[in-house]
Amino acid sequence: MAKQDLPVQDDMDDSELKYRAPALEKGLDIVELLATSPKPMPPKQISEQLNRSVSELFRMIAVLEHRGYVAMAENQSGYELTNKLFSLGMSRGISKNLLDYAIPAIRALSDEILQATHIVVASDDQVVVIGQMDAPAAPSFHVRVGYRQEIVEATAGTVLYAFQNPTSKAAWRKALQPTVSESEWTRFEQQAIRAKENGFLIAQSAYSESITDIACPVFNDRGLVAAVTIPYIRSKLSISVEACASALVDTCTSLSNALGAAPRDAF
Repeated sequence: MAKQDLPVQDDMDDSELKYRAPALEKGLDIVELLATSPKPMPPKQISEQLNRSVSELFRMIAVLEHRGYVAMAENQSGYELTNKLFSLGMSRGISKNLLDYAIPAIRALSDEILQATHIVVASDDQVVVIGQMDAPAAPSFHVRVGYRQEIVEATAGTVLYAFQNPTSKAAWRKALQPTVSESEWTRFEQQAIRAKENGFLIAQSAYSESITDIACPVFNDRGLVAAVTIPYIRSKLSISVEACASALVDTCTSLSNALGAAPRDAF
């Protein structure tokens, strides 16, 4: 996998398309809308957002539900995306190869440190969890596969930004800096500098004051590919944050070597 640049949007105007498939376009509009919605959406709201009638979209939603791409939320408040698209994406060669190596590695790490672990990649302006492991017989913070968080709010996002090459980092900065305040960006940059200097980052979780995130980059033969995070929770069974960080660095180094990382990417 190449170093992770933020994806570039296709600027082609609809009028430039040689072929049109209205039904397919409606279905894709629904999928893209639900992908950006923080909560489930009922058909009426979907139709309003897309400026189309409910009857016009009814069959599209029904087919998407039948094929497993969308589903009614448990509280019946509306439709939401399932993990099917995500699973299809993860079954592709590069992602599958990463997970083939990463899952056994983070399982062994969780067994060693008695903490949960998860591996994330960048997706637009967010990080997304592509694999996770719960802690064995100890309190831990469970993060589901497919969970997303803003890059600038995630410790793993800071690490992914920190280890970009200069060209990619400039592109990330251009896309991400306008989304936060000046003080938030300064903090983000300072943490990224610390991550690059140390080879990993220990930071307070944006999710909970009781969680300390420990994140470390993973490389393959092309460069930066992912980050592994430990959402550290102190308990009677836990080892120290520093010991967890050391174990994490060892795991990510071994994982990077297995993925063919060049010596220059060593910590």
